[in-house]
Amino acid sequence: MGDEDTERIAVERINYFEDFSEGQTFEHHWGRTINEGDNSVFSTLTMNANPAYFNADYAEGLGYDREVVNHMLAFNVVFGMSVQDLSEAGGAFLGIESLDFHETVYPGDTLYADSEVLGKRESSSRPHQGIVHWHTKGSRPDGELVLEFERKNLINKRDPPEGAGE
Repeated sequence: MGDEDTERIAVERINYFEDFSEGQTFEHHWGRTINEGDNSVFSTLTMNANPAYFNADYAEGLGYDREVVNHMLAFNVVFGMSVQDLSEAGGAFLGIESLDFHETVYPGDTLYADSEVLGKRESSSRPHQGIVHWHTKGSRPDGELVLEFERKNLINKRDPPEGAGE
């Protein structure tokens, strides 16, 4: 590096409470291909010993094409893709509702995530935050729905009222 100015500039790509509106949709970033290693490591680290996740013969005996991706890994991949657009501004995670798995995910499948704002409201106890409710879908590149869920978060306000959150 030479003498040129090398100061890094922070680029904010997050959404605050004020940025969300009911019916607003998000196509989350570039997607994620889940490979055999992801599946094996996730299942091992979470101590999930379901042989359908790591034994092709066993999975085929259950009627699958081969070993399947751990369902919670598929869910976490889709959830994770939504964070930058939806909840990276901070605030408590308030839970998942209506988690439905529609199709089996196999190693090598690529998943994409899309979300819709179902509603939002002010927080009565935390004036520096509001509550946002989303519906998120995880799909294959052809649009086939793999899983879907709803979640809520407390989301920080961009310009909270004076003295809020202290």
